[in-house]
Amino acid sequence: MDDAFTVDDLIACYARGVFPMADAREDESLFLIDPERRGVLPLGTFHVPKRLARTVRSGLYEVRVDTAFDAVIENCAASRPGRLDTWINHPIQRLYGQLYARGLAHSVETWRGDELVGGLYGVSLGSAFFGESMFSTARDASKVALVHLVARLIAGGYQLLDTQFLTEHLAQFGVTEISRADYRRRLSKALTTQGDFYGLAGAATGIDCLQAISQAS
Repeated sequence: MDDAFTVDDLIACYARGVFPMADAREDESLFLIDPERRGVLPLGTFHVPKRLARTVRSGLYEVRVDTAFDAVIENCAASRPGRLDTWINHPIQRLYGQLYARGLAHSVETWRGDELVGGLYGVSLGSAFFGESMFSTARDASKVALVHLVARLIAGGYQLLDTQFLTEHLAQFGVTEISRADYRRRLSKALTTQGDFYGLAGAATGIDCLQAISQAS
């Protein structure tokens, strides 16, 4: 795909159910993915493992929203043990930066003091949230961010949390696979209403988040 691919093209892709990837960090080209089976996380049945719930409740980490978007993507794109390369190349990173500037991409960040130790980012359209990537350099840091994200989506009236694929890591939270046709039906419905990503107070505690999730189940 050439340099003519713009942020408006990217928005249109999400609206019709496809998303971009790259073969490697230093590969400047990107391609579009339209999986036959799609991973989704039903917000009303999100499962928080007991040990993780204790960590969320403890306040071990401070969770912030949209304060370090670029740093979250940089960390998601970084090489790590067991994963030497990434699908987040530089053109993709620039496009998501433009989405963030438009208020259509968000980060949920896990901090320990002044150190960013985990987080995730994704795209928000209508009442659909498309989770893109997460990272963690401290135990459960990305999982804590996910709990806060789900609580925020529930509070904001979102209908769809797209995880793209079903992985063993995500299965523990209740992620399931649905057909492409079912996904498109759900996406079409979610795009008819507007979710409020900031419907949950920015200073919401872990206890607040667990309560929001519990009330939705």
